[in-house]
Amino acid sequence: MPEQPQTSRGAATYQRILEAATEEFAQHGIAGARIERIVTAARSNKAQLYAYFGDKDRLFDAIFLSSLERITNVVPLDADDLAEWAVRLYDEYLRRPDLIRLATWARLERRPTGHLVETHQQYDDRKLAAIAAAQAAGRVRAGDPFDIMALVIAMSMAWSPVSNVYAASNQEPDDVHDQRRALLRDFVRSATGAGTGDAPLP
Repeated sequence: MPEQPQTSRGAATYQRILEAATEEFAQHGIAGARIERIVTAARSNKAQLYAYFGDKDRLFDAIFLSSLERITNVVPLDADDLAEWAVRLYDEYLRRPDLIRLATWARLERRPTGHLVETHQQYDDRKLAAIAAAQAAGRVRAGDPFDIMALVIAMSMAWSPVSNVYAASNQEPDDVHDQRRALLRDFVRSATGAGTGDAPLP
């Protein structure tokens, strides 16, 4: 874990390093990120960065895990309305495109197969339990809860900053985003049965 600063001045420096490093890693990845650019942007120095985070890899870990915590807390899963969960994820990608870029770099440079993080249970278990409970109550179609969650996340990322088809931007007109949200809702509801009021598909 990063060493937390003990003073308000240290806390401000710590936060600037986090913000500068988030932008640097999101743009350049782990291998391409440069400590020199981070400390310059943060108005800090290498000694402070290493004192707080140890090295570049651990700095990335701190930022990446924080991004997962943010998405988990800001966009909690509602198994009874997976369509709205997907739409909230879509909106979060618009607000913070850097977060999904961090996840993509982690996939490319760290874990090309399997779960994205070793500690995936702390992010997944509550979601999977909620989906399983909704399935048991007949509100979500049958299937592996993890696969259903993965499918919904994948649909939410259709226009994300790492899409290989089209990357959406918060600069686009509101009606364009509204059309995508409506389509996303329909597709997720059709795929999962959640929020439709119909009996789940076999």
